[in-house]
Amino acid sequence: MKISKAAAAAAVAVALALTATACGGSDKDSASDAGASGGAKKDKIVIGIKFDQPGLGLKTPDGKYTGFDVDVATYVAKELGYQPDQIEFKQAVSAERENLISNGDVKLVVASYSINDKRKAKVDFAGPYLLAHQDLLVRADDTSITKAEDLNKKKLCSVTGSTSAQNVKTKLAPEADLQELPGYSECLTGLENKSVDALTTDDSILAGYAAQDKNKGKFKLVGLKLSDEKYGIGLKKGDTELQTKVNAALRKMVADGAWDAAVQKNFGPAGYKNEPAPQITEGS
Repeated sequence: MKISKAAAAAAVAVALALTATACGGSDKDSASDAGASGGAKKDKIVIGIKFDQPGLGLKTPDGKYTGFDVDVATYVAKELGYQPDQIEFKQAVSAERENLISNGDVKLVVASYSINDKRKAKVDFAGPYLLAHQDLLVRADDTSITKAEDLNKKKLCSVTGSTSAQNVKTKLAPEADLQELPGYSECLTGLENKSVDALTTDDSILAGYAAQDKNKGKFKLVGLKLSDEKYGIGLKKGDTELQTKVNAALRKMVADGAWDAAVQKNFGPAGYKNEPAPQITEGS
C-alpha cells in the first residue's frame, strides 16, 4: 500500500511537471504571438479608407472594397509585408481620420486625405500619391458651362457644409444658386433630372461617381483646376520609419506602372485627365 501511494505520488508529480512545462511552453508561445502582433509578426494591418466614395474607396454590397485608394493601400501594404488577406479595412469618415490614427485604431489612412498644415499638427503624412483639383461635373450634353463664372444664375449642388461649393460661390460665381444636399448621390440625381446644373468637389471624387456603370455616358468633368488637393497617406506623428517605408512603396508603385494602371481602372471611364504622379514631399 505504501509503495502504491509512493508510486501514485510520483506519477502525480510527473504529471504536474509535464503540465507545467506544457503550460510554460504555451505561455511562451502566446507571449511570442502577442509580441509579434505588436509588430514583429505581421498578422494583419488595419488601414482606414472611405466606404462611400466610388472610384476611391467603396465598400460594395458583397463586402468587397474597390477604388484607387484601396489599390494604393493594398500595394503599400504588400510592400510592408502584408498580403491582401492580412489587410483589415476600417471606415475612416473625414472627421475621424486624425483620431483613428492618434488612438492607434489604424496604422494608415488612405482616404482622399488632403495634406494641410492643420492636419500635419496632429498626424504625419507619406506622399502625396495623387494631385486632385476642385472641378465641376455637368451633364454630358451640356455645353453652357465651361468655366466657373458660367454658374452665375445656375444651380450648383454640393454636400451640406462643403467648402468647395462656398469657394465657388464666394470667389467665382456669386450669383450661383447653391443647393446643399446630404450626399453626392442626391446631387447626381438632381443633375440627371435637371433640377441642378452642376456638382462640385474634388475631380477625383467626381470622376469616381461618373465612372460607375449606372452613370457612364451621363456626365462629364468640365476640367477646371479650382484648387490643388494633394492626397497623402496619414500615419502616427513621429513614426518616421513607417513614413520612409510608405514613401518607398509609393515610388515603386509609380515606377513599375501599377499607379497608372490603378488610375485608368478607377477613373478612366469618366474621361478623367489626371495629373502625373506627384513628387513625394513628405518626410524623407
